[in-house]
Amino acid sequence: MTLSDGALHLTEPGDGAGLAALHRQSFDAPWDEAAFETLLGQQGVVGIRHADGFILFRVILDEAEILTLAVKPMARRSGLGLRLVEAAATFAARIQALRLFLEVAEDNAAARALYAKAGFGIEGRRKAYYARSGAPAVDALILSLNLAG
Repeated sequence: MTLSDGALHLTEPGDGAGLAALHRQSFDAPWDEAAFETLLGQQGVVGIRHADGFILFRVILDEAEILTLAVKPMARRSGLGLRLVEAAATFAARIQALRLFLEVAEDNAAARALYAKAGFGIEGRRKAYYARSGAPAVDALILSLNLAG
């Protein structure tokens, strides 16, 4: 499938090193190259990348789940995160997914604002899901977006 925005591209096997480098800039406990290569080789896993960020999601039957989203610090608040989320939602809908899910830390205000802007709503909560070094664990909010017309 070709994406309409020339700056966005589907990931391919072999992109793991670049994805890991971007992930390191966004997360305290980043995934390594091997983890990304393993995911990219799995059926149903799709990634959409840009020079300054990427989104990785999995589609199983009529549901899709965002696995991770990373944007370089210097590119945040530029609209890239929203473009990546919207591209993932469009791609998932084209291959018959009806809903797109994700988990986000309750204290991640920037990510929550991004997902709210994209139209996601709160479906549930996982208590004390995200461990924090030297701090209490944080709940994960389960968000979903209806992809059906």
